[in-house]
Amino acid sequence: MDKKTRVIVPEQDPKERAKNFREVCLGYNEKEAKEEAERCLNCKVPQCRRGCPVSINIPGFIEEIKNGDYKKAYEILSIDTNLPAICGRVCPQETQCEGKCILGLKSEPIAIGKLERFASDYAREHNIDVEPKIEKRGIKVAVIGSGPAGLTCAGDLAKKGYDVTIFEALHKAGGVLTYGIPEFRLPKDTVVNSEIAKIKKLGVKFEYNVIIGKTITIDQLIKEENFKAVFIGSGAGNPRFMGIPGEDLNNVFSANEFLTRSNLMKAPLENYDTPIYVGKKVAVIGGGNVAMDAARTALRLGAKTTIVYRRSEAELPARREEIHHAMEEGIEFKMLTNPIKILSDDNGNVTGMTCVKMELGEPDESGRRKPVQIKGSEFDLDVDMVIMALGTTQVDVIAKSTPGLEVNSRNCIVVDDVTAQTSRKEIFAGGDVTSGASTVILAMEAGKKAAKGIDEYLSNNFN
Repeated sequence: MDKKTRVIVPEQDPKERAKNFREVCLGYNEKEAKEEAERCLNCKVPQCRRGCPVSINIPGFIEEIKNGDYKKAYEILSIDTNLPAICGRVCPQETQCEGKCILGLKSEPIAIGKLERFASDYAREHNIDVEPKIEKRGIKVAVIGSGPAGLTCAGDLAKKGYDVTIFEALHKAGGVLTYGIPEFRLPKDTVVNSEIAKIKKLGVKFEYNVIIGKTITIDQLIKEENFKAVFIGSGAGNPRFMGIPGEDLNNVFSANEFLTRSNLMKAPLENYDTPIYVGKKVAVIGGGNVAMDAARTALRLGAKTTIVYRRSEAELPARREEIHHAMEEGIEFKMLTNPIKILSDDNGNVTGMTCVKMELGEPDESGRRKPVQIKGSEFDLDVDMVIMALGTTQVDVIAKSTPGLEVNSRNCIVVDDVTAQTSRKEIFAGGDVTSGASTVILAMEAGKKAAKGIDEYLSNNFN
């Protein structure tokens, strides 16, 4: 066997998948997974593990796949992560664990993410469960938000014996996993709901339709409900816009709204009446993973879709895999292009978008070359719907309703880097609410850090 080349992962044909919401990547079968696992060098000092934000024992679980003991592989995964089937699908492995793989220096790195997915899917399909021994401690902890940070924190605390309740603003658990990432990247029934069910099996309780700061405050949870610690993992939910003329027109959406409607209101189901508008020619502004998700969703709902990005292809912040898939599916990319005005008819409906061409100048504060407008390069783009995928900012209702909770100039909650403790000793926070919009795995890392900090705080004060 050639150890330099990774085993190819089967995928849906691009022309077919562009018309459906079934998962793009089909995953390894047992034979393919074992062949890929056999490429692993089982390094004595595994750099891959150092590249994993939640420090999964990567060589350990891959070795068990190599041995054909998939149950053991899943057990090893479950020690460090509560959401392995999700991580295996949406983590940016190419810049983390796989990016550190020694094989990648001279050939292709091990397909760590796809092997993690395989072990997790195998466990689900064969009803393999890991049930840790839990000694109940009778101490209540509240977790705000059921996204990756909240689920991770709650799962880790439940394993330590705490009585954990998650408070979720929406009617379904999962946060961005449920309402943000499309079905073709992350199936809800088979994957997300199964992972959440495992958290519930640990004894974690869920309260839905509860907006902390409006329905109930953190101080009420502490004083009236007897929660001894609180973790805030509510994410960053306010969409950013460009501030250009025409953004208040009909048929201009944020990617947040578009993807939430699509996911929670079952747009992928052909016979389901979903209140979501999709134009015939859609422009998506932005170049991150959310932009790719929005563009590929609009494409599947029947639109001719164009991604408009002000830098070059090399600077696209989205995962290479997602960019590759989008291009394969026929989405057009207009690079070094920036909108300056959205056009409309007399009824306020979008009829087009005026753009300018850009060129790259000197690097900005992020280290990327700053795009500069080319004079006299204006042109109109024929579109009837615009989706803004420019990131998110903080929702400050929690901070405003919680006296003594320190926030910075970006409305992010300030926490200790090691313990995730806020300016109030009984309140902890992590994920997008402390860092701004980030990735699923970094939110999970924050959740793990906070669980450890909460355990130390409670052990020192309530034993």
